[in-house]
Amino acid sequence: MSDYLLQQTFNALSVGGEYALLALGLAIVFSVMGLVNFAHGDMITVGGYAMFLMLLFGIRDPLLVLPFGVIATVAIALLLERVAFKPVRNAPPNTGMLMAFGVGILIQNIALMTLGSRPKAVATAEWLTHSLSVGGVQIPVIQVLETGVTIVAIVALVALLRFTTLGLAMRAAAKDVPIVRMMGIKADRVIMTAFAISGFLAGLAGVFVLARRGAVDPFMGFAPVLKAFVAAVLGGFGSLPGAVVGGFALGIAEVALQLGLPPEIGGFRDAFVFLIVGIVLVFRPQGIMGDRPDFGEKS
Repeated sequence: MSDYLLQQTFNALSVGGEYALLALGLAIVFSVMGLVNFAHGDMITVGGYAMFLMLLFGIRDPLLVLPFGVIATVAIALLLERVAFKPVRNAPPNTGMLMAFGVGILIQNIALMTLGSRPKAVATAEWLTHSLSVGGVQIPVIQVLETGVTIVAIVALVALLRFTTLGLAMRAAAKDVPIVRMMGIKADRVIMTAFAISGFLAGLAGVFVLARRGAVDPFMGFAPVLKAFVAAVLGGFGSLPGAVVGGFALGIAEVALQLGLPPEIGGFRDAFVFLIVGIVLVFRPQGIMGDRPDFGEKS
Protein backbone atom coordinates (compact mmCIF):
# COMPACT_ATOMS: atom_id res chain seq x y z
CA MET A 1 0.00 0.00 0.00
CA SER A 2 2.83 2.40 0.83
CA ASP A 3 4.47 1.69 -2.54
CA TYR A 4 1.18 2.42 -4.30
CA LEU A 5 0.80 5.65 -2.34
CA LEU A 6 4.35 6.68 -3.30
CA GLN A 7 3.57 6.00 -6.96
CA GLN A 8 0.43 8.13 -6.90
CA THR A 9 2.22 10.89 -4.99
CA PHE A 10 4.75 11.19 -7.81
CA ASN A 11 1.88 11.18 -10.31
CA ALA A 12 0.19 14.07 -8.47
CA LEU A 13 3.43 16.06 -8.13
CA SER A 14 4.24 15.56 -11.80
CA VAL A 15 0.81 16.71 -13.04
CA GLY A 16 0.73 19.52 -10.48
CA GLY A 17 4.21 20.63 -11.50
CA GLU A 18 3.14 20.99 -15.12
CA TYR A 19 0.13 23.09 -14.11
CA ALA A 20 2.26 25.16 -11.72
CA LEU A 21 4.80 26.03 -14.45
CA LEU A 22 2.06 27.20 -16.80
CA ALA A 23 0.10 28.98 -14.07
CA LEU A 24 3.27 30.85 -13.03
CA GLY A 25 3.71 32.04 -16.62
CA LEU A 26 0.14 33.33 -16.68
CA ALA A 27 0.43 34.93 -13.25
CA ILE A 28 3.69 36.77 -13.85
CA VAL A 29 2.35 38.50 -17.00
CA PHE A 30 -0.94 39.31 -15.27
CA SER A 31 0.81 40.74 -12.21
CA VAL A 32 2.86 43.16 -14.34
CA MET A 33 0.42 43.98 -17.17
CA GLY A 34 -3.02 42.98 -15.90
CA LEU A 35 -3.27 40.79 -19.01
CA VAL A 36 -4.81 37.30 -19.05
CA ASN A 37 -2.70 35.81 -21.83
CA PHE A 38 -4.83 33.04 -23.28
CA ALA A 39 -2.29 32.68 -26.10
CA HIS A 40 0.05 31.16 -23.49
CA GLY A 41 -0.90 27.63 -24.52
CA ASP A 42 -0.29 28.35 -28.19
CA MET A 43 3.30 29.28 -27.35
CA ILE A 44 3.67 25.63 -26.30
CA THR A 45 2.42 24.66 -29.76
CA VAL A 46 5.06 26.88 -31.39
CA GLY A 47 7.78 25.24 -29.30
CA GLY A 48 6.48 21.79 -30.22
CA TYR A 49 6.52 22.55 -33.94
CA ALA A 50 10.00 24.06 -33.60
CA MET A 51 11.23 20.71 -32.23
CA PHE A 52 9.38 18.87 -35.01
CA LEU A 53 11.12 21.01 -37.67
CA MET A 54 14.52 20.30 -36.09
CA LEU A 55 13.81 16.57 -36.40
CA LEU A 56 12.54 17.09 -39.96
CA PHE A 57 15.91 18.63 -40.91
CA GLY A 58 17.73 15.64 -39.45
CA ILE A 59 18.85 17.17 -36.13
CA ARG A 60 18.01 14.49 -33.57
CA ASP A 61 20.30 15.24 -30.66
CA PRO A 62 17.98 15.89 -27.64
CA LEU A 63 20.55 18.32 -26.21
CA LEU A 64 19.92 20.50 -29.28
CA VAL A 65 16.24 19.78 -29.98
CA LEU A 66 14.81 20.32 -26.49
CA PRO A 67 16.61 23.65 -25.77
CA PHE A 68 15.66 24.86 -29.27
CA GLY A 69 11.99 24.26 -28.44
CA VAL A 70 12.31 26.30 -25.25
CA ILE A 71 14.20 29.11 -27.04
CA ALA A 72 11.52 29.20 -29.77
CA THR A 73 8.84 29.55 -27.09
CA VAL A 74 10.68 32.46 -25.46
CA ALA A 75 11.16 34.08 -28.89
CA ILE A 76 7.45 33.87 -29.78
CA ALA A 77 6.54 35.26 -26.36
CA LEU A 78 8.76 38.31 -26.93
CA LEU A 79 7.50 38.73 -30.49
CA LEU A 80 3.87 38.66 -29.36
CA GLU A 81 4.61 41.22 -26.65
CA ARG A 82 6.12 43.62 -29.22
CA VAL A 83 3.65 43.09 -32.05
CA ALA A 84 0.34 42.25 -30.38
CA PHE A 85 0.29 43.31 -26.73
CA LYS A 86 2.39 46.48 -26.61
CA PRO A 87 -0.07 48.46 -28.80
CA VAL A 88 -2.95 47.66 -26.40
CA ARG A 89 -1.16 48.23 -23.09
CA ASN A 90 -3.21 51.31 -22.26
CA ALA A 91 -6.48 49.90 -23.57
CA PRO A 92 -9.19 48.41 -21.29
CA PRO A 93 -8.37 44.90 -19.95
CA ASN A 94 -11.00 43.31 -22.19
CA THR A 95 -9.11 44.54 -25.27
CA GLY A 96 -5.93 42.76 -24.19
CA MET A 97 -7.84 39.56 -23.44
CA LEU A 98 -9.53 39.63 -26.86
CA MET A 99 -6.15 40.26 -28.46
CA ALA A 100 -4.79 37.18 -26.68
CA PHE A 101 -7.68 35.07 -27.96
CA GLY A 102 -7.14 36.43 -31.47
CA VAL A 103 -3.40 35.70 -31.39
CA GLY A 104 -4.08 32.15 -30.20
CA ILE A 105 -6.58 31.51 -32.98
CA LEU A 106 -4.15 32.99 -35.52
CA ILE A 107 -1.33 30.68 -34.40
CA GLN A 108 -3.65 27.66 -34.56
CA ASN A 109 -4.82 28.51 -38.06
CA ILE A 110 -1.31 29.18 -39.36
CA ALA A 111 -0.32 25.73 -38.09
CA LEU A 112 -3.42 24.18 -39.70
CA MET A 113 -2.77 25.81 -43.08
CA THR A 114 0.97 25.10 -43.21
CA LEU A 115 1.35 21.77 -41.42
CA GLY A 116 -2.15 20.28 -41.38
CA SER A 117 -4.36 19.06 -38.56
CA ARG A 118 -2.85 15.59 -38.20
CA PRO A 119 -0.51 15.14 -35.21
CA LYS A 120 3.18 15.13 -36.11
CA ALA A 121 5.32 12.61 -34.25
CA VAL A 122 8.12 14.13 -32.19
CA ALA A 123 10.46 11.60 -30.63
CA THR A 124 11.98 13.06 -27.47
CA ALA A 125 15.04 11.77 -25.62
CA GLU A 126 14.89 8.00 -25.13
CA TRP A 127 16.01 8.28 -21.51
CA LEU A 128 12.81 10.21 -20.72
CA THR A 129 10.90 6.94 -21.21
CA HIS A 130 13.00 5.06 -18.63
CA SER A 131 11.99 4.45 -15.02
CA LEU A 132 13.77 4.76 -11.70
CA SER A 133 13.35 2.32 -8.84
CA VAL A 134 12.34 4.24 -5.70
CA GLY A 135 11.43 2.19 -2.65
CA GLY A 136 10.39 -0.75 -4.78
CA VAL A 137 8.27 1.42 -7.08
CA GLN A 138 9.07 2.14 -10.72
CA ILE A 139 8.81 5.91 -11.19
CA PRO A 140 9.06 7.23 -14.79
CA VAL A 141 12.04 9.53 -15.28
CA ILE A 142 9.78 12.16 -16.81
CA GLN A 143 7.78 12.44 -13.57
CA VAL A 144 10.90 12.85 -11.46
CA LEU A 145 12.30 15.45 -13.86
CA GLU A 146 9.04 17.37 -14.09
CA THR A 147 8.78 17.64 -10.32
CA GLY A 148 12.45 18.56 -9.97
CA VAL A 149 12.41 21.12 -12.80
CA THR A 150 9.31 22.75 -11.33
CA ILE A 151 10.95 23.11 -7.92
CA VAL A 152 14.19 24.49 -9.43
CA ALA A 153 12.24 26.93 -11.64
CA ILE A 154 10.22 28.18 -8.67
CA VAL A 155 13.34 28.65 -6.50
CA ALA A 156 15.15 30.44 -9.36
CA LEU A 157 12.17 32.73 -9.95
CA VAL A 158 11.93 33.57 -6.25
CA ALA A 159 15.67 34.35 -6.19
CA LEU A 160 15.32 36.56 -9.27
CA LEU A 161 12.41 38.52 -7.78
CA ARG A 162 13.96 38.92 -4.32
CA PHE A 163 17.67 39.38 -4.90
CA THR A 164 18.08 41.20 -8.21
CA THR A 165 17.42 44.79 -9.25
CA LEU A 166 15.32 43.62 -12.17
CA GLY A 167 13.29 41.40 -9.86
CA LEU A 168 12.70 44.33 -7.52
CA ALA A 169 11.52 46.40 -10.51
CA MET A 170 9.13 43.61 -11.52
CA ARG A 171 7.70 43.42 -8.01
CA ALA A 172 7.26 47.18 -8.00
CA ALA A 173 5.59 47.08 -11.44
CA ALA A 174 3.16 44.48 -10.12
CA LYS A 175 2.02 47.11 -7.61
CA ASP A 176 2.08 50.30 -9.70
CA VAL A 177 3.57 50.67 -13.20
CA PRO A 178 3.24 54.50 -13.38
CA ILE A 179 5.26 54.87 -10.16
CA VAL A 180 7.93 52.57 -11.61
CA ARG A 181 8.18 54.86 -14.66
CA MET A 182 8.41 57.94 -12.42
CA MET A 183 11.36 56.34 -10.61
CA GLY A 184 13.28 56.13 -13.90
CA ILE A 185 12.88 52.38 -14.43
CA LYS A 186 12.16 51.37 -18.01
CA ALA A 187 8.74 49.73 -17.95
CA ASP A 188 9.39 48.18 -21.38
CA ARG A 189 12.31 46.23 -19.98
CA VAL A 190 10.27 44.98 -17.04
CA ILE A 191 7.36 43.89 -19.24
CA MET A 192 9.62 42.16 -21.77
CA THR A 193 11.34 40.30 -18.94
CA ALA A 194 7.96 39.14 -17.65
CA PHE A 195 7.06 37.81 -21.12
CA ALA A 196 10.48 36.15 -21.49
CA ILE A 197 10.05 34.36 -18.16
CA SER A 198 6.51 33.42 -19.12
CA GLY A 199 7.74 31.98 -22.42
CA PHE A 200 10.56 30.10 -20.70
CA LEU A 201 8.16 28.49 -18.22
CA ALA A 202 5.78 27.60 -21.07
CA GLY A 203 8.70 26.08 -22.99
CA LEU A 204 9.73 23.92 -20.04
CA ALA A 205 6.15 22.72 -19.56
CA GLY A 206 5.87 22.12 -23.31
CA VAL A 207 8.84 19.74 -23.27
CA PHE A 208 7.06 17.54 -20.74
CA VAL A 209 3.68 17.82 -22.48
CA LEU A 210 5.33 16.71 -25.71
CA ALA A 211 7.26 13.90 -24.00
CA ARG A 212 3.95 12.49 -22.75
CA ARG A 213 2.03 12.96 -26.01
CA GLY A 214 4.80 12.01 -28.42
CA ALA A 215 3.25 14.27 -31.08
CA VAL A 216 2.44 17.91 -31.77
CA ASP A 217 -0.78 19.30 -33.24
CA PRO A 218 -2.22 22.83 -33.61
CA PHE A 219 -4.40 22.51 -30.50
CA MET A 220 -2.01 20.76 -28.10
CA GLY A 221 -1.67 23.83 -25.84
CA PHE A 222 -5.38 24.48 -25.28
CA ALA A 223 -6.16 21.93 -22.56
CA PRO A 224 -2.97 22.55 -20.51
CA VAL A 225 -3.42 26.33 -20.46
CA LEU A 226 -7.09 25.99 -19.53
CA LYS A 227 -6.10 23.88 -16.53
CA ALA A 228 -3.30 26.33 -15.73
CA PHE A 229 -5.77 29.23 -15.79
CA VAL A 230 -8.02 27.35 -13.37
CA ALA A 231 -4.97 26.66 -11.16
CA ALA A 232 -4.00 30.35 -11.20
CA VAL A 233 -7.55 31.41 -10.25
CA LEU A 234 -7.70 28.75 -7.55
CA GLY A 235 -4.41 29.94 -6.05
CA GLY A 236 -5.26 33.63 -6.40
CA PHE A 237 -4.79 35.23 -9.81
CA GLY A 238 -1.74 37.48 -9.91
CA SER A 239 -0.18 35.78 -6.88
CA LEU A 240 2.96 33.86 -7.85
CA PRO A 241 2.94 31.65 -4.71
CA GLY A 242 -0.78 31.17 -5.32
CA ALA A 243 -0.11 29.95 -8.88
CA VAL A 244 2.25 27.29 -7.53
CA VAL A 245 -0.14 26.22 -4.76
CA GLY A 246 -3.07 26.19 -7.18
CA GLY A 247 -1.14 24.12 -9.72
CA PHE A 248 -0.16 21.45 -7.24
CA ALA A 249 -3.62 21.49 -5.61
CA LEU A 250 -5.25 20.90 -9.00
CA GLY A 251 -2.82 18.09 -9.84
CA ILE A 252 -3.43 16.38 -6.50
CA ALA A 253 -7.20 16.72 -6.90
CA GLU A 254 -7.10 15.19 -10.40
CA VAL A 255 -5.06 12.18 -9.32
CA ALA A 256 -7.11 11.67 -6.14
CA LEU A 257 -10.39 11.73 -8.08
CA GLN A 258 -8.97 9.43 -10.76
CA LEU A 259 -8.26 6.91 -8.02
CA GLY A 260 -11.36 7.50 -5.89
CA LEU A 261 -14.15 7.71 -8.47
CA PRO A 262 -15.92 4.50 -9.50
CA PRO A 263 -14.93 3.30 -13.00
CA GLU A 264 -18.38 4.02 -14.45
CA ILE A 265 -18.06 7.76 -13.70
CA GLY A 266 -14.28 8.06 -13.94
CA GLY A 267 -14.65 9.80 -17.31
CA PHE A 268 -16.30 12.72 -15.55
CA ARG A 269 -13.20 13.45 -13.48
CA ASP A 270 -12.70 16.95 -14.87
CA ALA A 271 -16.32 17.83 -14.10
CA PHE A 272 -15.79 16.87 -10.46
CA VAL A 273 -12.49 18.80 -10.36
CA PHE A 274 -14.19 21.97 -11.60
CA LEU A 275 -17.04 21.41 -9.13
CA ILE A 276 -14.53 21.30 -6.25
CA VAL A 277 -12.77 24.41 -7.57
CA GLY A 278 -16.14 26.17 -7.80
CA ILE A 279 -16.99 25.28 -4.21
CA VAL A 280 -13.60 26.57 -3.00
CA LEU A 281 -14.11 29.85 -4.85
CA VAL A 282 -17.61 30.30 -3.42
CA PHE A 283 -16.13 30.41 0.06
CA ARG A 284 -12.85 32.06 -0.94
CA PRO A 285 -13.43 34.04 -4.16
CA GLN A 286 -9.96 35.62 -4.02
CA GLY A 287 -8.36 32.18 -4.27
CA ILE A 288 -6.30 30.26 -1.74
CA MET A 289 -3.54 32.87 -1.40
CA GLY A 290 -5.09 35.93 -3.00
CA ASP A 291 -6.04 39.15 -1.21
CA ARG A 292 -9.74 39.73 -1.07
CA PRO A 293 -10.60 43.12 -2.61
CA ASP A 294 -13.29 45.28 -1.12
CA PHE A 295 -15.97 45.80 -3.76
CA GLY A 296 -18.41 47.42 -1.36
CA GLU A 297 -21.89 46.27 -0.40
CA LYS A 298 -23.65 44.35 -3.18
CA SER A 299 -26.98 43.56 -1.49
